[in-house]
Amino acid sequence: MACLIAAPSSGSGKTLLSLCLAAWARRQGLQLQPFKVGPDYLDPQLLSQVSGHTCRNLDPLLCGPEWVERCFHWHGSRADLALVEGVMGLFDGRGPSSEGSSAAVAAQLGLPVVLVVEASRQAGSVAALVRGFRDHGPPPVQLAGVVINRVGSERHHALLAEALASIAVPLLGVLPHHPSLALPSRHLGLLPPGELHDLEQRQEQWSQLAAEHLDLEQLVPLLAPPPVQAGEIDPIHWCLRDQQPPLEASGGSGSLPVAIASDAAFHFRYPEAGELLQAVGLEPLAWSPLADEPLPAGCRAVLLPGGYPELHATRLAASRRSLADLARAAAGGVPLVAECGGLLLLGEQLADGEGRLHRMAGVLPFQARKGGLSLGYRQATARAAGLLVRPGETFSGHEFHRWQLESVASGNGLWQLDGWGTATRSEGWTAPNVHASWLHLHWAGCPVIPSRLAAAAGRAVPLPMSAVSSAPMSPSP
Repeated sequence: MACLIAAPSSGSGKTLLSLCLAAWARRQGLQLQPFKVGPDYLDPQLLSQVSGHTCRNLDPLLCGPEWVERCFHWHGSRADLALVEGVMGLFDGRGPSSEGSSAAVAAQLGLPVVLVVEASRQAGSVAALVRGFRDHGPPPVQLAGVVINRVGSERHHALLAEALASIAVPLLGVLPHHPSLALPSRHLGLLPPGELHDLEQRQEQWSQLAAEHLDLEQLVPLLAPPPVQAGEIDPIHWCLRDQQPPLEASGGSGSLPVAIASDAAFHFRYPEAGELLQAVGLEPLAWSPLADEPLPAGCRAVLLPGGYPELHATRLAASRRSLADLARAAAGGVPLVAECGGLLLLGEQLADGEGRLHRMAGVLPFQARKGGLSLGYRQATARAAGLLVRPGETFSGHEFHRWQLESVASGNGLWQLDGWGTATRSEGWTAPNVHASWLHLHWAGCPVIPSRLAAAAGRAVPLPMSAVSSAPMSPSP
């Protein structure tokens, strides 16, 4: 029943093996459902593009173990093949523990593990490394075999195969040195598929590499999908089982439009966010601040997800119409929800990578500049009532950013954040129509959030058209 592709550490080749298998399956006309362990946006985008199926995140720390199981069985059972790409090293979880790790997800779902080992500078030592990961536990690992990455020659291949045979671990194939396997990245991970202009060519090469260098006779049976479970309901409706009935739009028909920033600057969003919005009676509409688009006519709420606004600060500052509409929406009581990169758009100024400041929407009182890395799971305890939270409620989220806020005025205190190895601190903004934070949430783990957003959208007065929205703005001075 499927398998989980793991590794001793990040950068070993998990994503490369997953992409090769996805490309091969698609070329064979097979439907492969990909999954990704952990809080990741970029690997899933690539896996979705290459496989042709929306990759689903399996994160027990953000969504809970029951969601993980339901999501895996519901989506996986509807495909010909399924694979789960792990996160970081096999046993890396919250802090120094294995909680939420690839090993924990494999154990929960009963998945065999295929270990990808980057062995460009190893020979017999690979046996010691693999034996350690096979026998470490808990959680226990059912090791199906190993794929070796960056094999330099036939002689190197033979040395590694003999080393693995000495510990009775199957060698399931190799990934050789090849230009298509060099994936470019930046400070938050791999480049998204829209920036890989040779992706179609790479897919052909990945498929060919899989056919030539992987033991598909052993690997393909490990990709068998999970069985269909009788009587199950789809994960989205299961999530909303305890929430209020779906929102009825004004007039009793149709859905209420919600604008979602969707372009090269804002694309860190789990697919369940849009699905949950639709299930509670909202109509997600793509909106591009980078293209200086006006907010959609009649929109009742605005969602600003994470992404890379810092890489596009100059273009965003020139998007006078989009920024003005955001400021008008905030002043007019339209619900605004922003996380991580979306938060930066609401500030007064944003520094680009060279430190130059650019004007943003000015809804919140801060500047943002490149600073130290903030990374890890956080437990958020709400401190005040606002758009989406109530005092004392707790949420599990994830923080990952290198820009930091400066000149922050007093009064921001959406919630208190706690996490392993980081000081407890107050963070975020909350108001009757604003929820803004560094914290990424997976709404499948907190379905009260889209439900409350729908209720607020139902009460909101749509943003009226104005001269600002209906005509292009002159360039920023």
